[in-house]
Amino acid sequence: MAASPVQASTGLSAGTVNYGDREFALFLRRAFIKGAGLSDEDLAKPIVGIIDTGSDFNPCHGNAPQLIEAVKRGVMMQGALPVVFPTISLHESFAAPTSLYLRNLMSIDTEEMIKAQPMDAVVVIGGCDKTIPAQVMGALSAGRPFVVLPTGPMLSSRWQGERVGACTDCRRLWADFRAGRLTQAQIDDANNHLVPSVGTCSVMGTASTMACMVEAMGLTVPGAASAPAVSADRIRIAERSGYAAARLAKGEVVMPPLGEKQLHNALATLLAIGGSTNALVHLAAIMGRIGIRLDPQAFNALADQVPVLVDLKPGGEGYMPDFHEAGGLIRVVSELQEKMVLDLPTVFGDTLQQRLNGLSAMVAAEVIRSQANPIYPSGGLRWLSGNLAPSGAVIKPVAASKNLLEHTGRAVVFDGLEDMARRLDDPALDVNADDVLVLRGIGPKGAGMPEAGLIPIPKKLASQGVRDMVRLSDGRMSGTAYGTIVLHISPEAAAAGPLSLVRNGDKIRLSVREASLNLLVDSETLAAREKESWHEHLPQLAQERGYGRLHAQEVLQAEDGCDFRFLRKTP
Repeated sequence: MAASPVQASTGLSAGTVNYGDREFALFLRRAFIKGAGLSDEDLAKPIVGIIDTGSDFNPCHGNAPQLIEAVKRGVMMQGALPVVFPTISLHESFAAPTSLYLRNLMSIDTEEMIKAQPMDAVVVIGGCDKTIPAQVMGALSAGRPFVVLPTGPMLSSRWQGERVGACTDCRRLWADFRAGRLTQAQIDDANNHLVPSVGTCSVMGTASTMACMVEAMGLTVPGAASAPAVSADRIRIAERSGYAAARLAKGEVVMPPLGEKQLHNALATLLAIGGSTNALVHLAAIMGRIGIRLDPQAFNALADQVPVLVDLKPGGEGYMPDFHEAGGLIRVVSELQEKMVLDLPTVFGDTLQQRLNGLSAMVAAEVIRSQANPIYPSGGLRWLSGNLAPSGAVIKPVAASKNLLEHTGRAVVFDGLEDMARRLDDPALDVNADDVLVLRGIGPKGAGMPEAGLIPIPKKLASQGVRDMVRLSDGRMSGTAYGTIVLHISPEAAAAGPLSLVRNGDKIRLSVREASLNLLVDSETLAAREKESWHEHLPQLAQERGYGRLHAQEVLQAEDGCDFRFLRKTP
């Protein structure tokens, strides 16, 4: 005998289309989905949505089909119904003008598709830098229980006898090529070895940083942050993610609310792993969806207490497969436990403390250090302020040249990416190794905040052996990048921030010790420059129609995560 239609507002009956006759709406819904071969018995079960972000333009998500099948298996073993649906997919190297520009669009897509379709819980599958933040932002705003399943990092490889992996080594080898230390044939050959498998970058870039942070926040199953994309461990994690989502859908586990304590864990993790500067932008956006703002002073105070324990590129030497084999995120938590909140519930129904209790004895591994033997004592990231960054800026000292962390130099200014591309390698460019390279007009309004803050060393200096300089911008850099680079300067130049007042030859002082960034120009001169309205001459991303127009009208600055104003929750 066929099962009667589900009456409660769960499962298939949730959120029916409004035809003025709810029973007819449910009748139509059941009829159409039965075209896929489902029975009334299937349709009486709780529903777990599974977001498919697989795309041929996104090799970081190249394992999505295998993960989806494993998630479905986990869901069905718990007696729930898995239903797969797509959202847009973003890859840093393929999304123009920048994937951050499109992150909020992905978050809107994620939120609206979760709300529009009947599901009692959802598994969000993502990996490449902006996808996990976009999915967490959207899922939080949708208000449904969710489990995050990272796609996982790629493997590492070898080239000319050395271990390599995307994308820190991509940047290092390209810098060598620009400086004439590698030939065209060598760089072409290296290009074939840097990305040996699907998955996210094999270093502690933004993708792996975000994966570690969401695991520390309790939004994943155990071990989800580090298992390689093409490993059996990753498939087992996908199955457990389906299991966890089914338990959430059935009410056997309650979705843990996000608050200050989870975000504290995320920040402590970010600092301990030597994570990406981008994570602060994404975390600020996530926090904004629940009405919390990041406190710069509290962040710097925490940074002073937390050592960098993970020896991975770009701040160290190892790769993500090493991190996983050494125990992954929970091993970091075990070294840092007195600085974290361990009794908070997770989507798996356990706590971080329970995960620690189940941690088997591990052989000492250099890739995850003890607090007594860190790779950097504290302050792996630092929030800066000063007259050049009234609303803040960020630097990653652990990836910088130590002799440049206290530096005063002459500004060499570029007005946007085209100006930089035109002038940077000109032999006539007036630039010395102790100057400060300034790239402005690449903030959220000006250019969508691309990962262009890693300003290349001018060729004439690179050929002389110069490998690092103080560089600053209102843009971002890849989490896989390294160097003495100040980022996210706010307000951005295109929004009339003080960065628009800098002129060639001005002196700029960076002091990481004092957490400050200052333009050493008198107030009368700056007041006169303000009247010039130079920011109006900088490039602008604003468009006349579509998403570009929405972005120009609504995007906020870096300290608010570059989210859209209307998407944030009022504190």
